[in-house]
Amino acid sequence: MTVFAAAMDRIYANPSMAVTALWISATTSEERSIRVFRRAPDRITEFGAGRFVSDTTMVDVRVADLPDPRTGDLIVIGADSYTIQGEPVRDRERLVWTVDLRPAT
Repeated sequence: MTVFAAAMDRIYANPSMAVTALWISATTSEERSIRVFRRAPDRITEFGAGRFVSDTTMVDVRVADLPDPRTGDLIVIGADSYTIQGEPVRDRERLVWTVDLRPAT
């Protein structure tokens, strides 16, 4: 384990920084508890001469906790349920997934 990976383990274990969530696979009956950083940045989209600001919900999750997230999987954080949309992206060190979410219907 690298020093960076060990630091990530400590950061994700800190209750002030990460929260516990439940991941549920869209294709199998598998589910597991994971730790995530929840982010809600505004996204600016341009359309013609207009610019639109929209809310987003994203989470960062360790690859060690969730090796293969897929579009359509469900992530439950507290009482809120979200569906993974788009393709999850890993960081440069290949230790963390950034996952774009939308409210589950």
